Amino acid sequence: MSAHEMLRRTHVLAALGPDWDPVAALRGEEEAHRLLYPGLDAEQQRLHDELVAAGVLPGDGGGFPEP
Repeated sequence: MSAHEMLRRTHVLAALGPDWDPVAALRGEEEAHRLLYPGLDAEQQRLHDELVAAGVLPGDGGGFPEP
């Protein structure tokens, strides 16, 4: 890893702060996904499926198991 990349990562982690919890952040994103995408009409569901297949949106069940 280059010195520039190490410096960039150091700054990112400093900006996130000591209380940042990546597991909690991922679980929050998964919960938001579950809340945003139910009840789509047929066209919306088709577009959603295309975006998941293209890797633009995460698919269901791709994160951590429930505690």
